[in-house]
Amino acid sequence: MSPTRWIIALLVFALAVPATASLTKTADRHWLTGADEKTRLERLEHYLGGFSSAMLETGLRYGHVRQAVADENWLLADYHWKKIADAIENGLMKRPARRANAEAIFLEGPWKALDVAWAQDDTRAVEKALHSAHQACLNCHVAEKVAFINDQPLLRKTPKLEEKPKEKQP
Repeated sequence: MSPTRWIIALLVFALAVPATASLTKTADRHWLTGADEKTRLERLEHYLGGFSSAMLETGLRYGHVRQAVADENWLLADYHWKKIADAIENGLMKRPARRANAEAIFLEGPWKALDVAWAQDDTRAVEKALHSAHQACLNCHVAEKVAFINDQPLLRKTPKLEEKPKEKQP
């Protein structure tokens, strides 16, 4: 990072710290109930965070979906898949500017397709829909200018069902 960018980043951080500190630094263990209404609402907004907390939950649940698919546990996969949509919607409530890409790239197509695939009880249909959903996640991160998120173990490899060992015949 160039020296100019470092200075700008430090300046932005320095200007942001007092506002954050006034919300988060308190000696009162009743940090929420002991605050006036405006401060209480500001603290709740700060505590709940932006879209990153929704994506953290989404990533965790996506890992569970992949494992459930590998285990062919469609009920568990479907459970986490539905919770992923809830997490994304919660994130979009906090960061509505991300809604257009989330819906166009992921929620209105690949998410729905995989949601339907569980009911088919067809391993190949699920695998195909999961692959499509995985690609949509990567594309959405690029569209939202956070492509660096794609460079992590959970997202580097396209999901494939693990080959189950064949049982030996007696």
